Amino acid sequence: MNDYLVRATAADGQIRAFAVQARDMVEEARRRHDTSPVVTAALGRLLAAGAMMGAMMKGEKDLLTLQIECSGPVKGLTVTADSQGNVKGFAKVPQVMLPPNEKGKLDVGGALDLGILSVIKDLGLKEPYVGQTELKTGEIGDDLTYYFANSEQTPSSVGLGVLMERDNTVRQAGGFIIQLMPFAEEQLIDKLEKKLTAMESVTAYLDRGYSPEQLLEELLGEFGLELLDQMDTRFSCNCSKTRVEKAILSVGRKELQEMVQEGKPIEVKCHFCNEAYEFTVEDLKRLYTH
Repeated sequence: MNDYLVRATAADGQIRAFAVQARDMVEEARRRHDTSPVVTAALGRLLAAGAMMGAMMKGEKDLLTLQIECSGPVKGLTVTADSQGNVKGFAKVPQVMLPPNEKGKLDVGGALDLGILSVIKDLGLKEPYVGQTELKTGEIGDDLTYYFANSEQTPSSVGLGVLMERDNTVRQAGGFIIQLMPFAEEQLIDKLEKKLTAMESVTAYLDRGYSPEQLLEELLGEFGLELLDQMDTRFSCNCSKTRVEKAILSVGRKELQEMVQEGKPIEVKCHFCNEAYEFTVEDLKRLYTH
């Protein structure tokens, strides 16, 4: 089954919800970047969140970037998503080894530690929208919950999870975002809060093989869940040799000249997908005389 996400409402439109299955996407990121288990879990959570938050955008060319700058050993994570389910991302330090946390789980909070989460939305306007919040726990789901409440004034609950196999490949990955609309009634809010508090972890449901629909049914079934639509999602990078050429040109003529004079081919890797592009000395000469 391909990765996909579902959109839904509940309680006569007072609640909107998203859930995603992201195993293949996270495994693709792990394979491309050769991430250690704790970094796979951290990046995987952010990729799953990116897929759902990308789906919240309306325009075909809208772009979302989730960026974490942190003091922990992973140093930072960046994920970019569009509104069509294309997601990509990378960790600044792909190989981090940490002992499990006190719950015996991968210590994502320890890998990130203190830092800042930025949400950048490029909606085709003159300036992109940028919202920032401090990392509260480094567990990513909690940090995004805090971001929605403070930067977008939308009470939300974000659950994200990545489960690893013993051979360090990805067993399950996914999550949900549940949001209350401004007109939500107090009684409903109390009831939903109680329900969410009683929930098990996302990974517990993913481990049982819950689909995005089943996850939302578990959370919101009693509130009159109404599934709206579903959309495929995937790890996808739009890099190309032409784009990389533009990046090389942007370093300036002096640096380009030095590369040509060295007389050696160069290899440039895309941050997001780790794809390598080789440029021969002839390629560099062509760019220099461009």
